[in-house]
Amino acid sequence: MLREMALRLLIGGLAVTAFAVLGDVFKPKRFAGLFGAAPSVALATLGLTVAAQGNAYAASEARSMTAGALAFFAYASCVSWVMIRYRPAVLGAATFLIAVWCTAAAVLWFLFLR
Repeated sequence: MLREMALRLLIGGLAVTAFAVLGDVFKPKRFAGLFGAAPSVALATLGLTVAAQGNAYAASEARSMTAGALAFFAYASCVSWVMIRYRPAVLGAATFLIAVWCTAAAVLWFLFLR
């Protein structure tokens, strides 16, 4: 257990560093956060899952990650559109539209993952 956590820390740290460098290279700079967080954590987790559980289980997890990413994209797109169109308070719009994320995730799960 401790060895696996240390390995996750090492792999995650290296992946975060690599993606942060990628984010620093590309323009615009506001995309640096996208490269620095989620992809590196997902790749580290998938690598450890393949080693511990095998390819089939990791493939199932990867499909779930993809569905979650698509649901988040729908949420982020809706928040962006509402913010540009109506200019509400950010906290209110982001909180209210979490329902879009949950709905998209539930629909994707129902259609492709169950």
